[in-house]
Amino acid sequence: MPDYLDDLRLAHALADAADAATMARFQALDLKVETKPDMTPVSEADRAAEELVRERLHRERPRDAVLGEEYGVEGAGPRRWVVDPIDGTKNYVRGVPVWATLIALMEADDTAEGTGSAGGHRPVVGVVSAPALGRRWWAAEGHGAFTGPGLDSATRIRVSRVGKLADASFAYSSLTGWEERGRLDGFLDLTRQVWRTRAYGDFWPYMMVAEGSVDICAEPELSLWDMAANAIIVTEAGGAFTGLDGRPGPHSGDAAASNGLLHDALLGFLGPRD
Repeated sequence: MPDYLDDLRLAHALADAADAATMARFQALDLKVETKPDMTPVSEADRAAEELVRERLHRERPRDAVLGEEYGVEGAGPRRWVVDPIDGTKNYVRGVPVWATLIALMEADDTAEGTGSAGGHRPVVGVVSAPALGRRWWAAEGHGAFTGPGLDSATRIRVSRVGKLADASFAYSSLTGWEERGRLDGFLDLTRQVWRTRAYGDFWPYMMVAEGSVDICAEPELSLWDMAANAIIVTEAGGAFTGLDGRPGPHSGDAAASNGLLHDALLGFLGPRD
């Protein structure tokens, strides 16, 4: 099995470049922000960070495909880098420090379910870098999950061992998405069963699941670039990452992550209902 460590080192270098670009414009009074056709914001920093990542990948991994939130997919083949230059753009443009660059490498896998530009691929490397928080997390398949400033200064992370919903901390992003998809009742039922709920949002709940400070989290609508890096980090930390339909991996268009022990219970509340 490939060890992916060279790819992980490159992913860290890509994250370093993206961090420099995004921090340079964070809280800038003249930051340029536009509204995309899907009515979500995009800043000049989103585009600059993705351009930097793509340029380096073109030089160092010219045979690999790239899928990014701002510029779509380029290339084809068994290896695909998936990039969200700023996960949490709404936070970024308001000066809230909870945002991150998400970088993943996905590799072709006949057993991986999914459709679209990276269907049939599984994440094998993931880096989540949140420079305004001073945090970074990463994982490579078969090597575990870690946090720290870099590869030379890292702490291994693992999910919690909480085995009862009554003792569990549940993180989510917002209520509106659950209501729009007709799943608000199940969501509210779940909140009544757990010990604690908090709407941390975006990448952060998944990293807290991986670290063991949160036990379960879920979101009802996501794109691949929102999930690919999170998925490998959660699973390498010993947790479970699926769609709300229970399919393993980041291809369902929504996500449920847990310490594994609580996953069936989580899906029982938030999964499809007859």
